[in-house]
Amino acid sequence: MAGESRTVPRNPLRDPRDRRLTRIAGPSALVLFGVTGDLAKKKLLPAMYDLAQRGLLPPAFSLVGFGRRDWSDEEFADYVRAAVEASSRTTFDETVWDQFRGGLRFVSGAFDDEAAYVRLDEVLAELETSRGTRGNTAFYLSIPPDWFEAVSRHLADQGLADRSQPADGPWRRVVIEKPFGHDLASAQELNAVIERVFPSDAVFRIDHYLGKETVQNILAFRFANRMFEPLWNAEHVDHVQITMAEDIGIGGRASYYDGVGAARDVIQNHLLQLLAFTAMEEPISFDADHLRTEKEKVLEAVTVPDTPEGLAAASARGQYTSGWQGGERVTGFLDEEGFNPASVTETYAALKVGIRTRRWQGVPFYLRAGKRLGRRVTEIAVVFKKPPHLLFPVHDGDEFGQNVIVIRVQPDEGVTIRFASKVPGTQTEIRDVTMDFGYGHAFTEDSPEAYERLILDVLLGEPPLFPRQAEVELSWRIVDPFEEHWASLGTQPEPYAPGTWGPPSADALMARDGRSWRRP
Repeated sequence: MAGESRTVPRNPLRDPRDRRLTRIAGPSALVLFGVTGDLAKKKLLPAMYDLAQRGLLPPAFSLVGFGRRDWSDEEFADYVRAAVEASSRTTFDETVWDQFRGGLRFVSGAFDDEAAYVRLDEVLAELETSRGTRGNTAFYLSIPPDWFEAVSRHLADQGLADRSQPADGPWRRVVIEKPFGHDLASAQELNAVIERVFPSDAVFRIDHYLGKETVQNILAFRFANRMFEPLWNAEHVDHVQITMAEDIGIGGRASYYDGVGAARDVIQNHLLQLLAFTAMEEPISFDADHLRTEKEKVLEAVTVPDTPEGLAAASARGQYTSGWQGGERVTGFLDEEGFNPASVTETYAALKVGIRTRRWQGVPFYLRAGKRLGRRVTEIAVVFKKPPHLLFPVHDGDEFGQNVIVIRVQPDEGVTIRFASKVPGTQTEIRDVTMDFGYGHAFTEDSPEAYERLILDVLLGEPPLFPRQAEVELSWRIVDPFEEHWASLGTQPEPYAPGTWGPPSADALMARDGRSWRRP
């Protein structure tokens, strides 16, 4: 078969409890549009080399860079090597590099240059002969969405994308990076453009968060352990907080970030995906259709207020100002280079939503994301209800009695459970303590980067970790009402100082419910 893969036996030096059989991609080529961008340089190129270093790419694998630079294949190889040496996770190995280097090609041209696609066709044909790629090709569009239509049309005109794709012929797949539109209407238009050229099952929408081991471990945590699932419902859970905090500003992303903001940038995709994994029912299997169906059921059941007053009470937004953070003077959002000083784009957003299912009815889910916050952290905190009758003395202001399970997605990957314990001594004093699991302590093998897993899955044709269009549209249906409400206000978001945890309105959102945000 054209898309065949093979497995390799377990390494006898591994932990004997490790029963994995690693799948290796079959012969194939990957064409990377936007190869000179930051994402390609810092993440994608190193990830492909790391896959080769781990023996997960076949000898026939080839990488074709497509960009405006007037590079020869040798100059492109030098660029790739520099990126790999700077950012790869594994140790650089000359033997592995020589094998990887043999499949590197570069096609020079603009995204709308018809002649460049003729050259691309010739290069892919040469690789099919010289490297044995069998014509299997993935097109990775690491480019602004405005260019998707032009690239897709040229691929179709040159015969490089085939909607029919017979089972016994070479496969063609396309990979697109977020953002998948900037609202529901644009997401639907974008999908129509892509699916005019590629069939829906050949479209891989990358959300790199889904490639993280800790995100995938949510499913194992819930469904491989019997002790948690009976408590994972409205009978026992008080609320859920999902946080993605960054301690950096927008850096050099002014041209992208203005008009996008925290809600569109990460809540619509990353945090709603985390919500779906946290709240979904157990799928029949981890087959792509079964897993995606359960996620879509959750997203379809998410409820948001339907009045301006309700949307205002269930949301908060802010912009970081100039100030001191970590002993260093930092620039405010509106003072960043290349930014509109009157921008109403938020750098912090918090939303409160519900889930209209029997399991979660009445349990609020609080989502927050922001830049220039107290520290870099992404976590899911499942906060349980207090005991209905507490025998032990509690002082005013104590949080004692509220158990919490915290799933740390990054950077200190792991799980923490908070519970009460008696303090040693003659007095009956109770104090909250924690029990902690950390990936770095429990496993001797480093977790692969998210893009390693996702790129390999593209080449294998494994779609479970890639959202399909229905998930994208459901996510926009959740975020769009908040965006439309904020746009109707015509005011700038509330300012907050760098190094804090957001604007006062975010604390007020929680206080209205008698709750408070966790301080990671």
